Amino acid sequence: MFPRLLNIPEKHSFFLFGARGTGKSSLLKEHFQHIPHLFIDLLEDKYDRRYQRQPDLLLVDIQAAQKKQKISWVIIDEIQKVPKLLDLVHKSIESEKIYFALTGSSARKLKRGGANLLAGRAFLYHLFPLTFQELGEQFSLEQTIMWGSLPKIYSLDNDSDKKNFLKSYVKSYIQEEILLEQIIRNINGFQLFLEVAAQMNGRPLNFSKMAREVGLDAKTIKEYFQILEDTLIGFWLPGFHQSLRKSQTFIPKFYFFDLGVTRYLDGSMSDQLNPRSTSFGHYFEHYIMAECFRLNQYTDQNFRMSHYQVTGGGEIDLILSKGQKRIAVEIKSTTKIDPTEVRSLARYALPFGPKCEKYYVSQDPFSNEIEGVQCLFYKDFLRRIFN
Repeated sequence: MFPRLLNIPEKHSFFLFGARGTGKSSLLKEHFQHIPHLFIDLLEDKYDRRYQRQPDLLLVDIQAAQKKQKISWVIIDEIQKVPKLLDLVHKSIESEKIYFALTGSSARKLKRGGANLLAGRAFLYHLFPLTFQELGEQFSLEQTIMWGSLPKIYSLDNDSDKKNFLKSYVKSYIQEEILLEQIIRNINGFQLFLEVAAQMNGRPLNFSKMAREVGLDAKTIKEYFQILEDTLIGFWLPGFHQSLRKSQTFIPKFYFFDLGVTRYLDGSMSDQLNPRSTSFGHYFEHYIMAECFRLNQYTDQNFRMSHYQVTGGGEIDLILSKGQKRIAVEIKSTTKIDPTEVRSLARYALPFGPKCEKYYVSQDPFSNEIEGVQCLFYKDFLRRIFN
């Protein structure tokens, strides 16, 4: 069990969302192993059927558990499977003074069904694949880019088992689980969409072009991307604009939540990774984006993440913004700083004003400053921004 960056509250109910396999159940079981609690796993048929038929039986089960041993916590795994339980959870928080830990691998049913989200009575947290800090000495950039960082990967000894795990993950979760929730019915079209979406990972999206490639309409493509976000399989990186509302109209990018899953979906799992190749540079950028996305939530920095297309050509890979604060980030997998690229970042960031912080992030272990741009080793950058 890897130590996680997420700090679980001691005396307050909470939601814990995250894609399957990110370690939600393991984290809670370890945390509560010495705390009297009732654990309900809705992935088990006996619980699912019981509460689907009669949600009120939750209160009966809590009272029965209380008679055996005074409990202070109730853990409900995959709460989105029976959203009606949230009304009973609300009632128990108010009347029984019991804390609840509620996990979910999909926010879709809760969001679309108008479920009771407990009106601030429960904190909201997310759990992601492992970060480099959580992995500690087991972290390897090459291995993370190759296989991703879902916890299960680190219990497997050989490449064949890792590939089979990712194959099973994609087949049994991303495809079958989404179908099970009756989100989509055209499995062949969705499978092709997943492949094309993975190949477009981290690139500006043209929904009409993707629609022609997949044989669907642009509206359906957008809906499929929304499904991936709702099921916590990826996240958007919108184009930057001072107005959050207007930024939604700029050409967005989409990043899958894990590099191993992405490489399986885009068909490159069998390819050798050349650290000097363009594809490695693209995956390195994906890795930095994913780490920023995870650490931004773990550390409550609340940066708005976006990318910036420069008028007349050029791009800033990442803009981190909060209030009047702007951080412009160029991401390169090179092991040696390129002064020309650094100067380009300084020029591209001029519209953000002199107070904009500028970072050139790479694998070069030596720090430097060129024309106001801080050139940092990628781990040092992540530690500095997300302390």
